[in-house]
Amino acid sequence: MSQQPESRTRAEPAQRTLVIKCATGAEAPERCAQAFTVAATAASTGIATSLWLTGEASWFGLPGKAEEFVLPHSAPLAELRDTVLALGTLTVCTQCAQRRGIEPAQLLPGARIAGSASFVDEILRPSAQALVY
Repeated sequence: MSQQPESRTRAEPAQRTLVIKCATGAEAPERCAQAFTVAATAASTGIATSLWLTGEASWFGLPGKAEEFVLPHSAPLAELRDTVLALGTLTVCTQCAQRRGIEPAQLLPGARIAGSASFVDEILRPSAQALVY
């Protein structure tokens, strides 16, 4: 009688997470728009996406600010932001928010304020890929 080979179950690889840090605002519009574009594209394709807003990008966590941003031949920043809010996570840096007087109650619904410990936790997960713009 022949023996059947042992059946081994393979662990499914953990879903990759894309963590994007946008450190520029209207002062570097192409880099800013690229960060939002990549984040929204990833989120809309089902990839777990976390967009961190630091520096001048922190303002885009507030209502109306992304609507003021215009870059020719780019998708509207507000639409990209809303895609991330609907399908991923949008975080404003704690220190950046404090320097600008941004309070949690002022943020868009679904956005949050978090600090470097949370950012480090996200980017050091084995399944994470971090990008900085």
